[in-house]
Amino acid sequence: MAEDVTPTLTLQGRVKWFDPGKGFGFILADEGGTDILLHANVLRNFGQGSVSDGALIEVRVQQTARGRQATEVLAISPPEGVMLNLSDDGDPLPQDHDDLPLEPARVKWFDKEKGFGFANAFGRPEDIFVHVEVLRVSGFADLQAGEAIGLKAVEGKRGRMAVLINSWEMAVRK
Repeated sequence: MAEDVTPTLTLQGRVKWFDPGKGFGFILADEGGTDILLHANVLRNFGQGSVSDGALIEVRVQQTARGRQATEVLAISPPEGVMLNLSDDGDPLPQDHDDLPLEPARVKWFDKEKGFGFANAFGRPEDIFVHVEVLRVSGFADLQAGEAIGLKAVEGKRGRMAVLINSWEMAVRK
């Protein structure tokens, strides 16, 4: 039996919550209405395995017999008003990352419970420290070992530190 569906609409909203373990979450549309289901597969097609609560998101939505469902993620932006200050020497990290190169990298490991992990930039031997707050300001909730990402990093007192993370698919579009 085929499920009744309507044509897709493009909507913007905020991530209400997303649980990678459950494989889904919900979006609150700016226009109001019922919550929009965001399935993990739709998010993965965008190149991310997670998204932070409160992140701004633009999606294509289809009304089905079971409710509104996202069919494609078009853009994700971090929650508004989130500032990053993780300096290991007391000086704030640069807030303007426009001049930093976006480097292709792979997640070495990330432990959300510990609040940090490491990534390796392609062609460079040193690890890059990734703090959970960098994920939050970048619109992510978690990273998986082996996940391909684009990142911007600065030199810290103890080595290179990520200050911005992009999904690999978004990094190659820029």
